[in-house]
Amino acid sequence: MIKQDDVERIIKTLSADDMQGRGSFTPGIDKAATFIEGEFKAAGLKPLTGATGFRQTFAMIRTTPVSAKATINGAEVSADNLVISASASFNWAGTDGVEIVKLTADKNFMAEYQAYMKSEKKTLVLVDPSFASMFKRLVARSKRGGTNFKGPGEKQLVFIMGTFDDVKNISVAYEAKTEEKPLFNVAGMIPGKSKPNEFVVFGGHYDHLGIIKPMEGDSIANGADDDASGTTAVISLAKYYKKLNNNERTLIFVAFTAEEIGGYGSQYFSKQLDPDKVVAMFNIEMIGKASKFGENSAFITGYERSDFGKILQGNLEGTAFKFYPDPYPEQNLFYRSDNATLAALGVPAHTISTDQIDTDKLYHSVKDEFSSMDVNNIVATIRAIALSSRSIVSGKETPARIPKLEK
Repeated sequence: MIKQDDVERIIKTLSADDMQGRGSFTPGIDKAATFIEGEFKAAGLKPLTGATGFRQTFAMIRTTPVSAKATINGAEVSADNLVISASASFNWAGTDGVEIVKLTADKNFMAEYQAYMKSEKKTLVLVDPSFASMFKRLVARSKRGGTNFKGPGEKQLVFIMGTFDDVKNISVAYEAKTEEKPLFNVAGMIPGKSKPNEFVVFGGHYDHLGIIKPMEGDSIANGADDDASGTTAVISLAKYYKKLNNNERTLIFVAFTAEEIGGYGSQYFSKQLDPDKVVAMFNIEMIGKASKFGENSAFITGYERSDFGKILQGNLEGTAFKFYPDPYPEQNLFYRSDNATLAALGVPAHTISTDQIDTDKLYHSVKDEFSSMDVNNIVATIRAIALSSRSIVSGKETPARIPKLEK
């Protein structure tokens, strides 16, 4: 029921040059969303409860920094040690009203960072220098501008890397231009027969980097593996389960937007449903090439956090396919994709991937094109997810909850 020629058609379409790399806020991502809507409609999915269509649209504030300066105890902070995320220009002259916290070396950097990014408090985060390599990435991202949800509160979040024993005085001057723009997930569902209020989510992000620095005359970051491959899986699984038409639990299929610029699509999606009713989430991210374990294999992030992986593997008994625990724990992959928000809310939400992230030279480059894909690997992984999810979809098995991320 999961046909190779259809899988190839979908991923070719999503990663074609005319999608312009599916960058957030571009005509290319609008075109990709329209294509996914058409696939969901053709598959026979229904819009989510209360929605009139498959697009889940929300407003964002796009911020372009003009200038940023900060001092701690009278000493100016180097630009390389300063990251600001804010929804508008602001000035701090002292510590009044500012929550000061430390991101110490023993913490999970990505988990803590994402939790702070969701906060609406005025916060100064003092980052331990041991996170220098990750902080460098944040500095580069912040220079390109930021995106924040439109809302009643104004985000004022300042990260400063360094060692500070006692912060007696701070000053921050941040000037930025702001613009309101829309983003949109694409989501549909198949209502459950006997357990309609228990949800199983299949997701993957359809955005990528758009137009980037040229390499050998090519400037389109097509994002075939990242994550047209995962989006292709979501569409294929929607068709598969609609044809079976035997799901006892409600199945939700969602293509997330804005993963590459902060995971905003999955954050918005997570607020639209009760996380306590979501029994599992299959997030599919980069399945375009064989994993380090060879053919017929994939890994699951956060494998040890629930029995999700064991349930999946049990359903694959008698087949050649095997799911492994994440072999790249140092990459913090569990909190680097669209499963993170629901996982933080207690959902057994895991990412399934085959990417060899430590050696993948095509990652986030213009070379991540359809020609580099192993379509057989994509098809095998989609079929494995289809088979391995069946006891969860049928309501016979329920993965253990993940402890909620307290902040």
